[in-house]
Amino acid sequence: MNPLDRSLLTLDGVSLGDSFGQTFFDAEAAATERISTRTLPDATWYLTDDSIMASAVHSTLASQGSIDQSELISRFVQLYEHDRSRGYGATMARMLRLVADGSDWRGVSSGAFDGMGSFGNGAAMRVAPVGAYFAGDDQKIAEQARLSAEITHTHVEGIAGAIAVAIACGWAVIHGASNLQSPQAFLTHVAEHTPQSITRDQIFRAAELPASYDVRTAVAVLGNGINLSSQDTVPFSLWCAAKHIESFTSAMWTTVSGLGDRDTTCAIVGGVVSLAVGADGLPPEWLKRREALTQWLGC
Repeated sequence: MNPLDRSLLTLDGVSLGDSFGQTFFDAEAAATERISTRTLPDATWYLTDDSIMASAVHSTLASQGSIDQSELISRFVQLYEHDRSRGYGATMARMLRLVADGSDWRGVSSGAFDGMGSFGNGAAMRVAPVGAYFAGDDQKIAEQARLSAEITHTHVEGIAGAIAVAIACGWAVIHGASNLQSPQAFLTHVAEHTPQSITRDQIFRAAELPASYDVRTAVAVLGNGINLSSQDTVPFSLWCAAKHIESFTSAMWTTVSGLGDRDTTCAIVGGVVSLAVGADGLPPEWLKRREALTQWLGC
């Protein structure tokens, strides 16, 4: 597949995971029951900001062949203005409103959280097209993932999460599901290419957890995104992807069973696993249930 086709494939994976995961934000007992019986919701699966911002990354790559930060932030703002009711976090929404009103994104991004910058999971949830597009060149992936992250996330953790997910996506393109026998090798490779951070340390910890472990054990060690941070979202998501790299549906059910920030963890896992299993590995029934991507790719 050419780079843009790979980017579009992973966008399908991200959006399937995102729209699937967000349908489980009901009472925990009800969500757990539906997960245990693998009951799919009948209504349309709507996209959240995870997929919408990932579509902007894809569109920027399609337009420029690389991450042009000015174009990407412009697309983020345009998509936000198109529909603000897609689950944008309060900090992200504030940033996009400030940029829309004429503020320079550099000052807005670096000034978040009293000048520390954001270490949220937002940069990681949208970055999969970067890893797909530049697969085979980990240095380029890391460089472009950093560019895609820092327009909203300048904290080392937020950037590290984006780089880790992008590297994982690049790995999935090159190796597919053939390296299933060694999820440890996959996670170690990702960690070694992730900047020094808690996120990196936790990915190394994920590599030490056998894939046979129950998901509840993984959540206890790695988190499940409940804090909306890179460090409690990305390591768990990548562990789930490694555990089920050969099966999109198994990866999704395992990931959502961890609860937490379930649309984002499923979006991250979907982006990675889709590149390993290919288009034929995406469940057609799920694609029919998912809201169409068309209106978002048109912006």
